[in-house]
Amino acid sequence: MRFAPRGPADERESGRAPGFENIPAIVAAAASLRAVRAEAAQEAARLRELTDRIRARVPAVVPDVEVVGDPARRLPGIVTFSCLYVDGETLLHELDRAGFSVSSGSSCTSSTLTPSHVLRAMGVLSEGNVRVSLPPGTRAEDVERFLEVLPEAVAGVREKLGAPVPAARPGREDDAIVVDAVGRRCPIPVIELAKVIGDVPVGGTVRVLADDEAARLDIPAWCEMRGQEYVGEEPADRGAAYVVRRLS
Repeated sequence: MRFAPRGPADERESGRAPGFENIPAIVAAAASLRAVRAEAAQEAARLRELTDRIRARVPAVVPDVEVVGDPARRLPGIVTFSCLYVDGETLLHELDRAGFSVSSGSSCTSSTLTPSHVLRAMGVLSEGNVRVSLPPGTRAEDVERFLEVLPEAVAGVREKLGAPVPAARPGREDDAIVVDAVGRRCPIPVIELAKVIGDVPVGGTVRVLADDEAARLDIPAWCEMRGQEYVGEEPADRGAAYVVRRLS
């Protein structure tokens, strides 16, 4: 049978809810909302202090790191930084083994390996990016342990990728050093660029050949971080050629 409520029907809710509003429940909901908002404000202030600690300490304990995002106009529990010469997914696995669950890239592309259009708009490294989200209740001790684990994890990934070890000697073409990184995923093209930039005379150029889409974002970002000039992208027989001029 179809249920037929007992009691008088009126125009409220098109006759679907006869009776009167639950005033005690409405008052209780308002009181609960007021309490939650007060607790949320206190927790937000505490989390912001913890993320400020991460923003200040990470560049001090890990070399070649750029903390991204506005230091004040941001969500209180989120901090993002990019590490040079690091593959983001590999770093996530290393941190996961240490007991920390973090993300790489922007949240809207965290489930894919494609470069983040958000990081592209910000002009920062798409590879080696780490996004730390502190949920309510995060302890200060956990943040301190993360800051202790992070340098070793980054150093281990860089060693696996061969960043400290010189690779094969680059070829030369038209008096410019040519780095052939076609077929290799980022951050390898950036690592190879960093290895040879010291061999380039000031004012000279390097042409990095790469076919990984992330190189289009990471090479200009590397130039910005290292004080070198990104000349631009040129067509090439394989992939694209990214031209960098040494300034210092």
